[in-house]
Amino acid sequence: MRFLIPIVLAAAALWANDAGAQTGAGAGPRTDLQPVFTPLTQWKFPDRDAVNAGTVTIITAPAGGAKSVFAADMARVLDETDKLRVLPVLGKGPVQNVIDVLDLRTIDMGLVATDVPEFFKIQYGTPNIADRLRYIMKLYNDEIHIIAPTEIKTVFDLEGKRIEAPKDVGLYSARAIFSRLNINVKFDSTYLNDDTGALQQVVDGKADAWIVGTAKVMPIARNLKNESRRLHLVSIPYDKRLQDLYLPAEFTSDEYPNLIPPGETVETLAAGILLVAFNWPEKTDRYQKVARFVDALFSRIDEFSKPPRHPKWKEASISAVIPGWQRFKAAQDWLDRWNEQQHPGMASQASLARFKDFMAQKSNANLSQEDLEKLYAQFLQWNSRGGK
Repeated sequence: MRFLIPIVLAAAALWANDAGAQTGAGAGPRTDLQPVFTPLTQWKFPDRDAVNAGTVTIITAPAGGAKSVFAADMARVLDETDKLRVLPVLGKGPVQNVIDVLDLRTIDMGLVATDVPEFFKIQYGTPNIADRLRYIMKLYNDEIHIIAPTEIKTVFDLEGKRIEAPKDVGLYSARAIFSRLNINVKFDSTYLNDDTGALQQVVDGKADAWIVGTAKVMPIARNLKNESRRLHLVSIPYDKRLQDLYLPAEFTSDEYPNLIPPGETVETLAAGILLVAFNWPEKTDRYQKVARFVDALFSRIDEFSKPPRHPKWKEASISAVIPGWQRFKAAQDWLDRWNEQQHPGMASQASLARFKDFMAQKSNANLSQEDLEKLYAQFLQWNSRGGK
């Protein structure tokens, strides 16, 4: 019963607001608030083949973070009976998601951070894992959080220190940042799979810093008891050695009042979170499934920036060009069609200009018509990859 009281009070307040509005001069009935009743006819049990053909899976991260919420939002907005079903799968995070997208037969897409390929180069010796993947769109930014004692002012003060960096939420960014900045640290592997246990090591004075990459505001960090003000968020300057991997970002005292003095800000970095798929050949069933999903997602992208969706959707972009990554062909085709519809003729002019750039790279002259046609087909592939 106690759960019904707020609902009843809210309904009464809404009724009172409507009644008051209707007494104003010229006010009419609020037809937009009237309920719509649709008769419930007998439902038909779904066809197994249709269900499987229309279902796509997205592997995310443990429940509670932005990654799992984003996939749930996509399922809520895009699911359409007998046509499309988005099935979120709780995963471990960006590093494992790459492996799962590449190797698991049941996974179609996953959420991956833009700095993960750098981690695969360092940790796995893989030249460029992104070549085997294709990004669909940028979803949002993950900010890099470093919590340490106040005597550690910037990331450069961590030279020789003991670091806690949980594998699936911080190790990949930590390895990339420290490697690029030539900072030598000691990684404690005791709590690789326990982000709160890793943070407790810093709280207890047994480690020097805790590093994670996650969307702000992070509940674990914001709720950290820090009455003595011994701990704070460490600054990460936007060093030129990091600018191809990260964007500049900041934390404010409003976001983390327990870790930042009132009115101050702390500079940090942000890695983009991408929705990616395996580089499926165009005529395969798996490619076609993801292509149908892309069409639905891009066609309804504006709906994700409205309440009650996750506020980080405001950072999403279907057209963002991600350095070092190639776009999923169906996504590029959708954008090309949309651009042509919005600006007739401009897409072909842009393609012509880019074809000239492509020809300049190839340095070919006196080609036959057959050779030109073959080269133009190569250009179309090159253009869909963003000129790479």
